[in-house]
Amino acid sequence: MNSTTELNQSVVTFCLLDVGYSQIFNTCLLEVAVILFLTVLIISGNLVVIFVFHCAPLLSHHTTSSFIQTMAYADLLVGVSCLIPSLSLLHHMEGLDERLTCTIFGYMVCVLKSVSMASLACVSVDRYVAITRPLSYTALVTPCRLRACIVLIWIYSALIFLPSFLDWGKPGYHGDVVKWCSTSWNTKPVFTAFIVAALYAPAALTVCFTYAHIFRICRQHTRQISERRARFGPQETEPGEPACPDKRYATVLFRITSVFYLLWLPYIIYFLLESARIYSHPAASFLTTWLAISNSFCNCLIYSLSNSAFRKGLKRLCLLCLQRSDTAKKPLGAPPAPARPTCHV
Repeated sequence: MNSTTELNQSVVTFCLLDVGYSQIFNTCLLEVAVILFLTVLIISGNLVVIFVFHCAPLLSHHTTSSFIQTMAYADLLVGVSCLIPSLSLLHHMEGLDERLTCTIFGYMVCVLKSVSMASLACVSVDRYVAITRPLSYTALVTPCRLRACIVLIWIYSALIFLPSFLDWGKPGYHGDVVKWCSTSWNTKPVFTAFIVAALYAPAALTVCFTYAHIFRICRQHTRQISERRARFGPQETEPGEPACPDKRYATVLFRITSVFYLLWLPYIIYFLLESARIYSHPAASFLTTWLAISNSFCNCLIYSLSNSAFRKGLKRLCLLCLQRSDTAKKPLGAPPAPARPTCHV
């Protein structure tokens, strides 16, 4: 009797939000609901983004589309990996080694989010080069260099968190729904400082520097055009004159970057506080982690709302799906449907 009571108490305590435990299902219902909800949103949202990019070649007009697609694939894998804590809470992984499961899942999530963070930094650098050196941009940013950069992003992200397998400490994942993560895997100041110095700080400083200069240059150019029009009236732009045609696109990317860091800021702050042994709380751990992971869905939402070419591609994809559905429902012997438009926009 006492052993059963102690077991139930330990399971109840294991609910990081400390609410929503169900004795009937023997699980933390609120945590399961949050994780499954985010998993569905992340997987479905990023699948839509990937399909739209495949169906809309106009989206590949900017080289940054390669980084956006890289982020979409990374975020899709984040959604798939979120099934691991869901299955753990639903007691479908009891036969697996908790330490190995926790380590692999933590490593996967951290690597995938590192890819997103590094991709956003590369996007900002790409836009900076495009605006500051428009005449030599195509010579500097070639498809070969672009592919090499994406490969380096994945390799670098994988290497940064590899020491977590060598007992350097927890790489930064705090959604400790796997019990070993919560009770036995601790953050260590040295490893935390290494991650901050190798990833968080360089990525954040790069984004701040590039976007500050991008908008400063665009603002200066807009002021120059306004002054010229006030003096001489409207006139066509002279050849070779500095221009800022990518300001709107840069604004879209800046919104994606801003939301990314806003959602990740509580997580990073908690990560630093816990590593320094200043503050640690299970509920804060869970909320900051899954708030950060929710960014994997926000990226595709912001991009779909802010980019007109993406909206056109999404509309064409929906029409294509509806036409295929109508064709499947049409009885045999019915006259053929008119030729549907191609997937391209």
